[in-house]
Amino acid sequence: QVQLVESGGGLVQPGGSLRLSCAASETIFSANVMAWYRQPPGKQRELVARISGGITETADSLKGRFTISRDNAKNTIYLQMNTLKPDDTAIYYCHVNIQSQMYWGQGTHVTVSS
Repeated sequence: QVQLVESGGGLVQPGGSLRLSCAASETIFSANVMAWYRQPPGKQRELVARISGGITETADSLKGRFTISRDNAKNTIYLQMNTLKPDDTAIYYCHVNIQSQMYWGQGTHVTVSS
């Protein structure tokens, strides 16, 4: 059972940056998919970015501002978020799929407000 723990969320002003981290309790080197999702207030969860088969994909609306990356040695996934907007306010969740077993973190809150 892989445990995922997100961190790095908080309150940031519009235009600011945050880097979210997702630390896994064990190696995720063999994961089929590593991803970040988010759920804005009152809305459904949506894909932010993912790494699958060595290929990185970012939601079209977030390209150029959000970047997903991984550090295999640290069993950690990151989400760099730049030029944040109020619409980016959401709970951000880390997700890993290992041999069809899906794991989720508890989420970290990001609030973009002046």
